Amino acid sequence: MVGRYSIYFLGVFCILTGCRSGEHVRAPEYAHLNRESYRATVTQVSAHETIAPVFSHLEGPHAVEEYIQVALQQNPEVQAARKRMESLAHKVPVAASLPDPMLTVTAQPAPVQTAAGAQQFILSANQKFPWAGKLDSQAAVAEANTNVARAQLAAVELATIAKVKKAYYELYFLQQAIGVTEAEQQLLGEIRDVANTRYKTGRTSQQDVLRADLEISNVENDLIQLRQQLQSGQARLARLLHIAPETQVAAVAALPDELLPQNLTSLQEQAVSARPELHAALAAVFRDQHAANLARLDYKPDVTLGFSWIDVADGGLAKSANGQDALLLTAGINLPVYKKRLDSSVRSAEAGAVASARNYDAMKDATLEEVTDLFARTNSHQQMLTLFEEDILPKARQTLQVSSQAYNVGEVDFLQLIDNWRQLLRYEVNYRRLEANLRQSLADLEQAVGGWTAMSSITAPAPEIPPIPERNGDEAVIPNNE
Repeated sequence: MVGRYSIYFLGVFCILTGCRSGEHVRAPEYAHLNRESYRATVTQVSAHETIAPVFSHLEGPHAVEEYIQVALQQNPEVQAARKRMESLAHKVPVAASLPDPMLTVTAQPAPVQTAAGAQQFILSANQKFPWAGKLDSQAAVAEANTNVARAQLAAVELATIAKVKKAYYELYFLQQAIGVTEAEQQLLGEIRDVANTRYKTGRTSQQDVLRADLEISNVENDLIQLRQQLQSGQARLARLLHIAPETQVAAVAALPDELLPQNLTSLQEQAVSARPELHAALAAVFRDQHAANLARLDYKPDVTLGFSWIDVADGGLAKSANGQDALLLTAGINLPVYKKRLDSSVRSAEAGAVASARNYDAMKDATLEEVTDLFARTNSHQQMLTLFEEDILPKARQTLQVSSQAYNVGEVDFLQLIDNWRQLLRYEVNYRRLEANLRQSLADLEQAVGGWTAMSSITAPAPEIPPIPERNGDEAVIPNNE
């Protein structure tokens, strides 16, 4: 009887221990999530507490690399992708493990009487053993799913880097556009002063002064719009950094030289070999192939082994009752006899694998198209920047300088002078727009090829920004860079 009660106690102890183990929280982040969820449920949380904090050390001009590091650490999309990958990685040992054994307790309120004694209690245990190779295939499917998530994490990180760069260069453009517009507004004020001087001396009409004032108001309207766009751009970059939108993030005043790729073939080769989205699609193909192998293994039966222990009382129907407990050994298999179901399962898995392979081919074609398009776009931006820097801007400045001097002596009317000023302002802003577009296209190209780490054929630097025109006295003077 002592051994019998010991078995009872051992079974109850194992069950209770397992139940208590499941109550433990292993991940500190999950414990924090539980605390915050409980706090939000039982207490009143102010709106201020739900807003990301202002990071004062990120305010003001910073290099784009600093913002990228912050985004990779704090961006919620990156953190979510990282946790998804971690979640799937923990499922690999689950898939490779045997299912839990089954423990069955059978109590008999009306004991079955036998010659050896009354059967009062039955304790059974059994374990299922999948056919050889099934656990390995299940683990391979789970590992492939982890590889998909791992590649998707890399893709999210690259996408976040591209988003940060594009938002950063948009900020850079807006800052430069505001600076150029303010400088040109100052130049326009000098032109108005010249027109006012000529009006006072009777060499022109008051109409020139009024037109200059109207143009100054129009420029002020443009500045209001640019400053609003700057605030929106700061909020966009702050969202990617997971900080408060009112954080005054800013780009540096002058960007370092950017090296431009020169070899389309090497870009395409790197994209096919390094782009994370293609790695994820390829891992999905391997996953579905392992799933097809697992479906074929369902034709093989699984084996279940177990035992039953029967508690027999000392007294029985016969005088020779010995009260010895009974021990039974059991073995069984499932019967995979429904061939139609099994065949359909295999065909479904094989079709899924083929679909994944075709999806990989389509993604590869789209990647090559995207790389080719972005390569052509960056070359086009570079050529236009060179044209602006070497031809258009110098000529526009020289034209305004000549017309300004001619206006002082009455050889050019005011409308022509203002038109030349407008063209210069438009060309100055367009140049900064092109420069930002070039950097943004390079960010897209970097994402499309999977990063610049493997690039070797990069030689040409991006053109520098030309200086802002100087002002000299009461005359609008435009430096000639030719």
